[in-house]
Order: sequence, then structure tokens, then C-alpha cells
Amino acid sequence: QKVVAVRHTSGDDLVAVIEVVSPGNKSSETSLNDFVKKAVNLILRGVHLTILDLHAPGKRDPGGIHGVLWEAIEGTEPTPNPPKPLTLVSYQSTSEVEAFVEPIAVGDSLTDMPLFLNGDGYVLVPLEATYLQAFDALPRRWQRELE
Repeated sequence: QKVVAVRHTSGDDLVAVIEVVSPGNKSSETSLNDFVKKAVNLILRGVHLTILDLHAPGKRDPGGIHGVLWEAIEGTEPTPNPPKPLTLVSYQSTSEVEAFVEPIAVGDSLTDMPLFLNGDGYVLVPLEATYLQAFDALPRRWQRELE
């Protein structure tokens, strides 16, 4: 799965989403636009969003997915961080959208990121620990292939 949805226990309302950007999300203008529309729609509906963009920026997203999303939400694109071109970002979706951005590079450990559950509270998502646990569960053959 590349998406985790968090729902409220009363009424099953969608509260937050964690999404891992895939190469397909950046493969064409249409795919990128579809991803951006979906993300912006979630944020404008008050759904908090955490995105892991672990693919290098390209011609369609020179500032990464966050740059394209921020331009759609706020009308301005943030300054890209070339030494650390990949992005972990959590959007707090309240009356004024806030983005908590963590630039990273290949080889960096994944930073724990906030996943907002309401206007005041969040939980930290242990990204590196989760990745390491998933990697440890792979057969040794595939671990060697990925290393």
C-alpha cells in the first residue's frame, strides 16, 4: 500500500492520510495533476496530509511534489533545496494550511514526521523505524538486491 487513511472512531470520518509518492505520480502531466488535485482536495476538505516524496524532482515538479502542491494551495512555490532534493512534508489542514517540511537526500535517515489528527494534536510517525522493520521482514535475497 502507498496510502494509509486515518478515520475517526465516531462516524468513520476521514481525518488524515499518509501517502508515499510513486514514480507513476510524476510520470506525466496528467498523473501529476491528478495527484495534486487529490491532495489539494483532501487539504481543502480539512483532511491532514503527510506526503513522502522520495523521488527526485523532474521537469514537471522542479521543486518536488511539495512545490507543486504549495503553488496550488498558496499561489507561491517554495524555494527548492538542491543539496536535499527529496521531501517529507506534513500539512496541517486548518483554516490556514501549514506545511511542515523536512528536506532529505538519498542515504539520510527518515525523520519522524507529525501526522495531524486535529487542529491542536498530532502523533509522530516513526518513518525510519517502520522502514527498517519492513526491510528486516524481507527475505535475505531481496535485502541483498536492495542494498
